[in-house]
Amino acid sequence: MPDAATLGSSQSLRHTAFVRVTHWITVLSFFALLVSGVEILISHPRFYWGETGNSLTPPLFQIPIPASRGSVPTGYGYVLPDQNGWSRYLHFQSAWAVVLTGLCYFLYGLWTRHFQENLVPNAADRSWRAILRVMARHLRRKPALESDEHSYNALQRTAYLGVIFLLFPLVIWTGLAMSPAFNSAIPAAVNLLGGRQSARTLHFFVSGFLLLFLVVHIAMVMLTGFKSQMRAMITGWGQGPKEHP
Repeated sequence: MPDAATLGSSQSLRHTAFVRVTHWITVLSFFALLVSGVEILISHPRFYWGETGNSLTPPLFQIPIPASRGSVPTGYGYVLPDQNGWSRYLHFQSAWAVVLTGLCYFLYGLWTRHFQENLVPNAADRSWRAILRVMARHLRRKPALESDEHSYNALQRTAYLGVIFLLFPLVIWTGLAMSPAFNSAIPAAVNLLGGRQSARTLHFFVSGFLLLFLVVHIAMVMLTGFKSQMRAMITGWGQGPKEHP
């Protein structure tokens, strides 16, 4: 890794090695979860509410795609190849990778005050007006501010906090709630969601919000300088003041 003397006075360590490693592990795990999750969805693209739901139960709603199982009524005259075996195995393994990585990141954030110093919005940015101002700037396709290349803006900070402290815990909770073992061990945690089938439906929507966040996140990286942002997340070094401890 280059040192500060080599990079010049305008360069600084923006992301520590720990942040970079956990970021890329999460990226790979999320991609595996997305691919395997789509395959699992194809095996039964119908959603229910309550504790039980099957092919004979009227669905709350359904995704208009053919299933990979002939017993699932979808209205199509054919079924897709069944990839349910490997997809469930990959989904389970990737989920634990995300959980363990997220736990390490959470403890790191508390220990180093990473959340308070880098993710909690500044006092001037803790308002809807500040967030709407950033959104309006991007919607009007105005050039990114120089400060956005080396620091998170109000919209990014709010989104990251929402993902870390709301969406990720919810997707883990709803995912575990679909497990019969978890249901037997902590039935109250499943009942709070409305039942196992309710947990599956909520899991689908929370996953959709995480996917939306990913799309917006990539768009923000593109708008605020793709090369500089990627270089900072790969090497740790970038223009401007230090972002992470």
